[in-house]
Amino acid sequence: MRYISTLVALIIKLSGMTSVLKSLLIFILAGLCEIGGGYLIWLWLKEERSLWLGITGGILLALYGVVATWQPEGFGRVYATYGGIFIVMAMIWAWKVDGFKPDRYDIIGAVIAVIGVCIIYYTPRQ
Repeated sequence: MRYISTLVALIIKLSGMTSVLKSLLIFILAGLCEIGGGYLIWLWLKEERSLWLGITGGILLALYGVVATWQPEGFGRVYATYGGIFIVMAMIWAWKVDGFKPDRYDIIGAVIAVIGVCIIYYTPRQ
């Protein structure tokens, strides 16, 4: 229940932000839902943890699909952009949660991905 109230508070705060900041926060929230949900399912299946972790992970993955629809652009552009942001978030998650230390090539690749998605999503179009 605490998570739902936090999510509602975030939605209310997002309504008054600039469009770029708002979209970045939505991408980050979607990433947390997808990576967190996938991680919980990973723990359930690969490390034989509680079924409840798997169920919670499934709910988070479903929420990811909902959160992504909050973006104003169409499906293709949103998911292409999210892919690059996911790369960076997955690296950070692996580093902070799993103890994986990205090397310089991981970091260079992630930076290239972010530059690419910023061009895809944030370049003004007519």
